[in-house]
Amino acid sequence: MSNFDYSLFQTINHLAISEKFLNSFMELLAQRAEYLFFAAIIFYWFYKKPTNRKMVVEAVVAACVGMVLNMVIGKVYYRDRPFVAHHVNLLISHAKNASFPSDHATAAFVIATTIWIWRKRDGWIWLILAAGVALSRVWTGVHYPLDVVGGMIIGVVIAFITHQFLPRLNIVNRPINYLIDQYEKAENKITKKSNTM
Repeated sequence: MSNFDYSLFQTINHLAISEKFLNSFMELLAQRAEYLFFAAIIFYWFYKKPTNRKMVVEAVVAACVGMVLNMVIGKVYYRDRPFVAHHVNLLISHAKNASFPSDHATAAFVIATTIWIWRKRDGWIWLILAAGVALSRVWTGVHYPLDVVGGMIIGVVIAFITHQFLPRLNIVNRPINYLIDQYEKAENKITKKSNTM
């Protein structure tokens, strides 16, 4: 499996030479696309639809769980970055920390999948962007394919598990609903005041 992973890495990473015209776009995806997912969280929070705020909270909780799980996996199964072990076409700078699983892929897919669960049409767009992020991390030389596949699987699974179990965990769900209600009451008061001015 590791031979296949490295061979696939070489094929994708070599595109940085054969398809140079895409390098700037891939660098942008690899380094900056995560901010689009943060922006999505903010956008959906303020875009008023009854379920949006629950979706945002679910995405944040799932992302936190995914990041903690990645940290544990990285400690238990440490894998060097491709550029540490091999000569690669390295397009972006990166710390020499654990390569597996990819935090970027996990975060992108956990948020994209959560959006897909709640809002199918929007979700497909975010899933395509998440796939682009995963590909770009290999293209730019900072991850092996299995790193991003692992991150993708973790992100998707955690998103579905969180969606299934968070509403049933009253110890967590009740305070979340209470805080959302309090926020919305405060928001409505501010809106009414601004409208009367």
